[in-house]
Amino acid sequence: MTHTARRIGRSLALVLPVVLVLSGTLAVTMVPWADTSSSQILTASAEDVSLPAKPRAAHDVLRDKLVAELREGQAPDDVLTHLQREVDRRPSLAEHCVGIARALGRAAVDAYGPTKAQSYARPVCDTAYASGVASMG
Repeated sequence: MTHTARRIGRSLALVLPVVLVLSGTLAVTMVPWADTSSSQILTASAEDVSLPAKPRAAHDVLRDKLVAELREGQAPDDVLTHLQREVDRRPSLAEHCVGIARALGRAAVDAYGPTKAQSYARPVCDTAYASGVASMG
């Protein structure tokens, strides 16, 4: 009888984790008969929405704003001038200038192609814009 109990225990030890994983996976997947008319579908991985959003860092906001300006058709040299002015106005942004200029270089390649984007290169934040262009070209 002890041998049979061990065999059953081993079988359960192998099968039970698989069953638990599959049942958990099926519980959070969308099923065809579920009402999908709602604009919001919640899953088990949804975060606590009652917490206030964390404020974004100034350099992230600036980078996104400048990249958006570029994508909206503003010339890269104008956007680079805006970057330089912001860094001059807020020196705390200087440590992030290289990363922002690289992002602008990559966005310029997407908008203008590598050759034209490179023609706008100038020494804002060293040669970071040019290295952003080169990384995409």
